[in-house]
Amino acid sequence: MAAPAEARPDVLLPAHEGPWTIEDVLALPEDNSQRIELLDGMLYVSPLGNASHQRLVFEASYSLRGACPKEFETTIELNVQFDGDRMFIPDFTVLKKRGAKGLTVPAADVLLIGEVLSRSTKVNDLVLKRQVYAEAGISYYLIIDPAGDVPQASLLELEEGKYVEIARSDDGVLTFDRPFPVTIELPS
Repeated sequence: MAAPAEARPDVLLPAHEGPWTIEDVLALPEDNSQRIELLDGMLYVSPLGNASHQRLVFEASYSLRGACPKEFETTIELNVQFDGDRMFIPDFTVLKKRGAKGLTVPAADVLLIGEVLSRSTKVNDLVLKRQVYAEAGISYYLIIDPAGDVPQASLLELEEGKYVEIARSDDGVLTFDRPFPVTIELPS
């Protein structure tokens, strides 16, 4: 997430008074050039990732999809609704149920959330979203950092309300057994 929308003069939003709601956000015109997320009445607007970012999203979600048991479903850029007026659009997710419908999916239906870090979202992904995801009880959080010569990735598991690392990539390859066995090759 970049700066709040109010601080970005390049973002054109309709006039609005008071805190934003999920209904307000979902009523905005579609804009495939940016993400509009909501936290406690405030909009956060960020551009879509660059080509390298999108390749990492694709490879991670593709690998997860290929290994995903039939009772789960892998998606990308899905509106996930949390308690209150909170809605994030993670880079990829694994849902506990197949066949999600509607414009949002409740956080309770999410098994794993994945984020590829970027300069404009890194702090929010590592601090703010991590906290919200943990509070919502999301069992697994997969973080991919494209910085450096070889992308790095960590899989975190929720234990007693906090995320604990259970797997880390080695030379651009992340392998883990929970929530199901998978190997993700991270393109440079």
